[in-house]
Amino acid sequence: MTSIGFIGIGLMGHGMARNLIEKGHALTILANRSRERVDDLIARGATEAKTPRELAAATEIVLTCVPTSEDVEGIVYGDDGMLAGAREGFIHIDTSTANPVSTLKIAADYHARGLRFADAPLARTPKEAQEGRLNVMVGANPELFDEILPILKCFAENVFRVGELGAGHKIKLINNFMAMSHASVVAEAVATARATGVDPKALYDLVSAGGANSAMFQMIMPYVLEGDASRLQFAIANARKDLSYFIAMANAAKTVGLVGPAVLQTLTLAYGLGHGHKLVPYLTDVLTRLDGRTRG
Repeated sequence: MTSIGFIGIGLMGHGMARNLIEKGHALTILANRSRERVDDLIARGATEAKTPRELAAATEIVLTCVPTSEDVEGIVYGDDGMLAGAREGFIHIDTSTANPVSTLKIAADYHARGLRFADAPLARTPKEAQEGRLNVMVGANPELFDEILPILKCFAENVFRVGELGAGHKIKLINNFMAMSHASVVAEAVATARATGVDPKALYDLVSAGGANSAMFQMIMPYVLEGDASRLQFAIANARKDLSYFIAMANAAKTVGLVGPAVLQTLTLAYGLGHGHKLVPYLTDVLTRLDGRTRG
C-alpha cells in the first residue's frame, strides 16, 4: 500500500488518519498539541516523525489538515519543511480550508522541484471523519485526481473534482460563506425570538416545517433547545478565519459583496469578546447577551 504522511491530528484529522490506517496504509504522523490523539494512532500502528522534512522524506503522499494557510506554509518551507525533504513525484494533498493565493504559490514552488500538489478541503464534521463519510472537493488535473482518489475514499463518502488546482479551496470558501451566513441568520433569529418573547421551541417547530428550514438550522437548534452543540463542531475562530479568506478572495475578484462583511462582523464580535474557542451554535447566546438578556 501507499506510504502516507499526515499532519494535523485534530478533531477532523484524527478520524481521517484512523481510517487510512484501517484501510491498510502505512501512516507516518507529526505530533501536534493533542498528544492523546497522536498516541491513539501510534497504538493503531502509525509511526511518528519529528519534523515535516523527515515525514516527507519517508512517504509518497502527505495530507495536511491544519487551521490556516500560515500553518500550511510553515509546514512546507524552511530547513525542516516538507519542500526540503520531499522526493521526486511526491504529492502534497492539503485538506485545510486555505487562502487560494497561498495555495497557488505553494503549488508553483512544488512544481519547480518536480513535486505535486492538490487542494482537497473537507465538508461535514468530525463525526463523519470518524465514520469515513466526509465530503471532499478537489482542485487538481484529471490525472492527479485519479491517482489520489483511492486515498481520499478511505475517509470520504463523496469526492468531487471541482476544477483545476485552487478550485477546491475557492469553492470551499464559498461553501463556508453560505454556511456561516445561515448560522449568523439563525443566531440573530433566535436572539430576536428571545427578545420578543417567542418560544424558541415554537420557532423550531414552525421553521422545520417550512421553506426557511436548513441543515444549518437543524445543527444549531439542538444547542438552543437542549444545550447540545455537538452537531456543529466548528469553532467561531475558524469560521471567522474562513470568512476573512472569502472576503479577500471576493475583493480580489472585484465582486459586489454586502452579506459577507456583515457575517464577518458578527463572528469578529464574538471572537473579540473572547468566544473564539467556542462552537458556532454559541453565537445564539452571544447575540442574546448583547441584547441584555439571557438564554433563559
